[in-house]
Amino acid sequence: MSVLFGVIAVVAAYVLGSIPFGMLIVRRIRGRDIRNWYSGRTGGTNVGRVAGFWAGFATAVLDVLKAMGAVWLARVLTGGVHVVEVAAGLAAILGHNYSIFMIRRVEGKLRIHGGAGGAASLGAASGLWPPALLIILPLIPLIYFGIGYASVTTMSIAFLSGIVFLVRALIGAGPWVYVLYGVFAEFIVMWALRPNIQRLMNGEERLVGWRAKRKIKQNAGKTVDGTV
Repeated sequence: MSVLFGVIAVVAAYVLGSIPFGMLIVRRIRGRDIRNWYSGRTGGTNVGRVAGFWAGFATAVLDVLKAMGAVWLARVLTGGVHVVEVAAGLAAILGHNYSIFMIRRVEGKLRIHGGAGGAASLGAASGLWPPALLIILPLIPLIYFGIGYASVTTMSIAFLSGIVFLVRALIGAGPWVYVLYGVFAEFIVMWALRPNIQRLMNGEERLVGWRAKRKIKQNAGKTVDGTV
């Protein structure tokens, strides 16, 4: 493998990951700049809040595909060098979270915007081993509605990919370097979600799913002084 092709693959992966589908979709549907709404992120969750479920769904699908495509491009360019494939997957997540197309000046300082990396981490994992999509995807709604936190769901995707690749490596069915993908992807996602993690620790993170409905019912059943 030419080192040049490896570098090209990683840079191309970052650029592909940087494509802000969420921002483009919200601008097209609502005429808004998603950076100014709710979390300000460009991922499917925030897009869904601003422009509706299907806009969020389309964003998530496109974010998965761009990261998957980044890994596949690296495989084609390098002839299947695993470490470059992993680097390309991580670069795609970094591009998604810190998009070169979303740099702007805020109060005199340059800021770079993007998502949290959940869909991108799923896409990169699926690019490394396509069946990972079939294993992880069904677990996402279970975690989302069962645990009740979008941020925990996002963090769990990279974690689950690491588990999948660890099991495959232990049984000799996959390369160990893919496990490193899961470790570093989880770190990237958690770094992007630092504010959410702080809110989780403070008990202030927004609940969703059945737990949110249960909490609403419990609060509705209390009197002003807090008794039932």
